Amino acid sequence: MNAPRLTYDSVVVRPVSVPLRRKVVSRVGFFDHWPIILIDLHTKEGVVGRSYLEPYLEKSARYIVPVVRDLVDSRKGQAIVPVADFQAGRKSLNLIGYEGVAMIANAGIDMAAWDALAKAAGMPLAVLLGGSVGPVPAYNSNGLWLTDPATLAAEAAELVAEGGFAGLKLRLGRDRLEDDLEALRQVRSGAGDDIKLMVDFNQGLTLGDAIHRCHALDDQGLYWFEEPTTYNNLEGYARLARDLKTPLQLGENFYGPRELYRALQLGAGDYVMPDMMRIGGVTGWMRSVGIAAAAGVEVSTHLYPEVSAHLMRVTETAHWLEWQDWADPILREPFVVKDSQIQVPERPGIGIEWDEAAVKRFAIG
Repeated sequence: MNAPRLTYDSVVVRPVSVPLRRKVVSRVGFFDHWPIILIDLHTKEGVVGRSYLEPYLEKSARYIVPVVRDLVDSRKGQAIVPVADFQAGRKSLNLIGYEGVAMIANAGIDMAAWDALAKAAGMPLAVLLGGSVGPVPAYNSNGLWLTDPATLAAEAAELVAEGGFAGLKLRLGRDRLEDDLEALRQVRSGAGDDIKLMVDFNQGLTLGDAIHRCHALDDQGLYWFEEPTTYNNLEGYARLARDLKTPLQLGENFYGPRELYRALQLGAGDYVMPDMMRIGGVTGWMRSVGIAAAAGVEVSTHLYPEVSAHLMRVTETAHWLEWQDWADPILREPFVVKDSQIQVPERPGIGIEWDEAAVKRFAIG
């Protein structure tokens, strides 16, 4: 079989704002719509690679979209080689820094480039990377925000039923410990005592408050504590990881493999969960998970369930996929979730195509 050869031609980048079924109420903000930047990478050979970015803030599209366009314009006529392109793209923007918009834009292009190569090869991305299609364990992260605890029992039952889920993401960090404990009681009453609860504080606590709150919740049988304090206080995380019985999860804010490596060197967490747009797309993920595997650290995902599912099939220490359906309204055929597993489909590439009517309906600007 000949390896696919593709050439950069152009890119179409479209921001949309998708309404959420359940409003996000967290320590990092309130969202009733979710911004998504759609990337269609066109090649001279006629193959179109697709990916998307989730930049949290709708206004951020104003400065991410032009960077994506500029990077692709600079590669017009060149062969698509994602690993080399990722490195070159980062270096081309190093004078404004390796993190932030520079990484996000490169990650979006990287995912689309890998999608195009897998389509050209006629393979699902997981197969192109040396793996196979199949199921990936997933927990439901579509709700259980910092809302009235009295509403959480019914919501937890709904979330379990959405895909036979064995695990749920619950946000904690209310002003009073008693309210967090009541939220736990309500969720377990609705989902059952056997449910795995992945608890996320969304960086909402100071280190001192995180020490108090996590110790107070340490005997509650929680599956993990996620980002109780500011993500870049790795020394503080190392202190928490040493002192707590509940495993500590972090990593959605790692900008590239070296940040993951530094966190593991410091003993800053027990699990890691890279985010596709920050870790560097497919290329950044593949470089990072080898580091985690060498340390024996299990890897979960953050957002981007479709491409993440492919990558979990080739990740040695794959753990849990974070399931969110926030992009489903603009996808022609969303992935199937059943029995707490997301199924990687037998479709070339990542397996996503846009519902163009929905894209038009939710377009920004």
